[in-house]
Amino acid sequence: MSKKHLYIILFIVAIVGLSFIQYQYFRIGLNLAGVQFNQNMGDAVKEIKEELSQKNELTFLVGSAITKEASNFKLSLDSVQDAAEYFLDDYLKEKLLQHGIKTSYSFSIYKNDSISYLQSKSIFEDEKLLKYPIGLEGYLPDVSGEKLTLELRFQNVNRYFLSQLNGLTIPSIVFLIIIIVVIIWVYRSFYLQKNLITSTNEFINNLTHELKTPVFSIGVATKILEEKDHQDERELVSLIRKQVDRLKGQIDKVLELGIIEKKKDFIKRKEVDLHPILQDLALDFKQLSELENFDFNSELQGEGYWVLADIYHVENAVNGLLENAKKYSKDNMLIKLLAYKQGKVLVIEVSDNGIGIDSQNHHKIFEKYFRITDGDLHNVKGYGLGLNYVKRIVHLHKGKIEVKSDMNQGSTFIMKIPLIKNHGK
Repeated sequence: MSKKHLYIILFIVAIVGLSFIQYQYFRIGLNLAGVQFNQNMGDAVKEIKEELSQKNELTFLVGSAITKEASNFKLSLDSVQDAAEYFLDDYLKEKLLQHGIKTSYSFSIYKNDSISYLQSKSIFEDEKLLKYPIGLEGYLPDVSGEKLTLELRFQNVNRYFLSQLNGLTIPSIVFLIIIIVVIIWVYRSFYLQKNLITSTNEFINNLTHELKTPVFSIGVATKILEEKDHQDERELVSLIRKQVDRLKGQIDKVLELGIIEKKKDFIKRKEVDLHPILQDLALDFKQLSELENFDFNSELQGEGYWVLADIYHVENAVNGLLENAKKYSKDNMLIKLLAYKQGKVLVIEVSDNGIGIDSQNHHKIFEKYFRITDGDLHNVKGYGLGLNYVKRIVHLHKGKIEVKSDMNQGSTFIMKIPLIKNHGK
């Protein structure tokens, strides 16, 4: 299974799990809302039962409607019943609101044989109604001479409970949607960036493969010149040959850079003494400095630079720092290569007296494709890959790289690679 598919599965599992948890909280909220509703109804029923047990204007009107006694009113019996239903409904609505119950309801007053005396204009008959029967006591049963029940009926209570939870459910759903959208956006951006990097690497690979042909042709030409054995040109041809080989190595380095990014174990380290390798590098660069007329000094202190290293990549990294020093230096160029053992590490320093690097860019120069564009640096050609390559190689060798530099004061790049413990003892 690819990482892409694994991430998708983890994302789906996380969203399903989060949705399930939210659903459980939602059910708990509904249960709590039901408990709260029953508690409020219990308080309301108790108060309604107590107040309707007493004789007052409302109970007198309701009692007259139940007994069909309209002699005390200048109204017809139907009008008395309508008035009783209206005022009782208004009373019940007020009591329910006082106890925090704002959902629709219906009511009816009936005796034990289910004969209804009074009822609200709208009657709910659904079997799933939530019913609260109130056995009336006191004045009304005494007036009617019968046992009376006031029944309150509620429908769509779940919808009512949901409305009470809107402050929790709606934000939860909104935040869940936001999380899903953000994760999808990040996922999409990640793979778009990955595709862009892939396209960039393919372009670089194609370009470097194209460069191999002219490099090969130059190599063949230098070999022919070497075979002609002109003594006065041998040194120059030898230098050209070495630089062509180095250019070929740089092309191979770019081709391998994409692989290095994907595989940390790409390099093949073995025990090696870097002292003679650094000597050869210094000798080659010294010849180049004489041809191009700039000063180069090297100092390799001590002997036995034994490390676990991939010779090819370490050589490219050091040579890259030397070429970088030459590239960013001006007139009266002075470049130094210094190597020494410091405790448990081998320190390799490459210094120049060039234009320097502003302190705010010290941590950026090792980023891929980053190039400083201030001052005179716009005249320097490059792709921002060299120092990134050096940093990767040093880190793959369990080492560190640092830079010390100020504007117009030159730069010093410091590579530190662990020495092999107790080697030769």
